[in-house]
Amino acid sequence: MGPRILVTGIAGAAGMAVAAQLAARGIPCLGSDARAITRQSGDAQAAAVKLLPATDPDMVLDLRRLVDREAINVIIPTLSVELPVLAAARAGFGPDVRIIVGDPDAVALANDHLFTAWALHAAGVPVPRFAVPGDLAAAPASLAGLNGPVVVKPRVFKGSRAVHLLAGTASVNWKNMPSGQLVQEFIPGSDYVALVFGTPARNAMAPAAVVLEKTKTPYGRPGTDEVARRVPAGEAGDVRKLGLAAVRTLGLTGPVQVQIRRRADGTPVVLGVCATLGENSRWAPELLDAVLATFMLPAFNPASFRRSPAVPADALG
Repeated sequence: MGPRILVTGIAGAAGMAVAAQLAARGIPCLGSDARAITRQSGDAQAAAVKLLPATDPDMVLDLRRLVDREAINVIIPTLSVELPVLAAARAGFGPDVRIIVGDPDAVALANDHLFTAWALHAAGVPVPRFAVPGDLAAAPASLAGLNGPVVVKPRVFKGSRAVHLLAGTASVNWKNMPSGQLVQEFIPGSDYVALVFGTPARNAMAPAAVVLEKTKTPYGRPGTDEVARRVPAGEAGDVRKLGLAAVRTLGLTGPVQVQIRRRADGTPVVLGVCATLGENSRWAPELLDAVLATFMLPAFNPASFRRSPAVPADALG
């Protein structure tokens, strides 16, 4: 029996991109979304159903009923808001349902930009200098490392329009900043996304990484995630290694997007991590191939992969 696939977030760009890739492979899928489903990709005429939003405590029950009714055995989430919920509930769907999401602890780290920065910094993986508004308000001297332009964004992703670039920090009243924000040093150089498929230790599948270069547009404006090109394998090797290092350090398995920029001196740093397939996965069809391959590998158990105590030596070159 082949995979019976459900793609969540089908009303969004990421869900439609995944559905289109499945359609190109001749694989039918069912789509679900909490939003009104008004758009269809010309290549992805997937049937779609409306489900409760991830913030509803009964969302998992609603999803479980759909899975049972439609005999679904593979769920591909595409909405970041769903990831912690589905990671925590994954075991409740039984061994015959494969949810393409990582270990709950790893997903929780990746879902919060502050937790991500703490974990990567502690492991020696380069990240921008960062702080939270409360710390900056209580200790202005801590601004010494953030003396230029800074980026202010929600700790939990809420879309590119919620990300703001400030020219400086001198006139900012940090006490009035809304809670749940992260302040990051602005990194001015080339912009990349490393698409990584993380694999458990001692698994038959090797981790894969594809690097995309993005157009340089201001933070918080449409087009921030527009891809200029897929970087050839022989280029930007340091970016690829950094993406792999971030995924290994956080202990993530399955498809992961790692946002990376270069400092003025060329050093790449990790801006953030999202543990799911996104719209940009259409540039790297091998990621969906890896997702489909996990259906054929019963030994693929994301929960068996834990954070390593240190970054592997070969990850950072």
